[in-house]
Amino acid sequence: MRIRIATYNIHRCIGRDGIESPDRIAEVLNGVDPDVAALQEVGFRGAPPRSILSRLAAAVDGRAIPGPTLLDEKGAYGNVALTRIRPVWIERLDLSLPDREPRGAIFLMLRINGRAVRVIATHLGLRPGERRYQMRRLLGLLDRTTAAVTILMGDFNEWFTWGRPVRWVNHRLGAMPAPPTFPSRRPFLALDRIWVHPPNHLASIRPYAAPPAPLASDHLPLIAELRF
Repeated sequence: MRIRIATYNIHRCIGRDGIESPDRIAEVLNGVDPDVAALQEVGFRGAPPRSILSRLAAAVDGRAIPGPTLLDEKGAYGNVALTRIRPVWIERLDLSLPDREPRGAIFLMLRINGRAVRVIATHLGLRPGERRYQMRRLLGLLDRTTAAVTILMGDFNEWFTWGRPVRWVNHRLGAMPAPPTFPSRRPFLALDRIWVHPPNHLASIRPYAAPPAPLASDHLPLIAELRF
């Protein structure tokens, strides 16, 4: 059995051309075709069935699980998990620090091919101290739960491969390939990452650069194929 997972910072559906287009992001998601996806920088405007969340969920024929982190003049904003697999349970974790942009994570427990699979979808802060605090919180979440398979994915905003948050996760879950996804036109930074443990479940990992992905957001989606 194989499933496809993905992480994608959609930049409020605003492309490199400055145009806000949920339909363009939905087209990218339709091409990515994930069973489970972590989205960051999602604006929660509109009411079902015309809301952005409804449009993105429909693009993958799945369910949208919101994880808003802030409310501004444009409405709620934050993380979203898309899944075709019904969660056994859902938890939202606040990773915010005072005087910094609020951050959070969505924690899903899934059952895939008879195995308990925990999925953490997150978006970490811009400052090194923030990221260290937030990663310690996420690793603590792993300490208090058990599962046969662990997936940690999102936009980690870690510019350096030797940054402590990356080294901590590599030590805990094992080092994973980290192809660049930012900026979307000519990527050279691996801000978006996926960890899978045990690592033998990872079949492949790659950025998705088919049109209109290079234009639709400032990040490219990162896709991983998992085997069970």
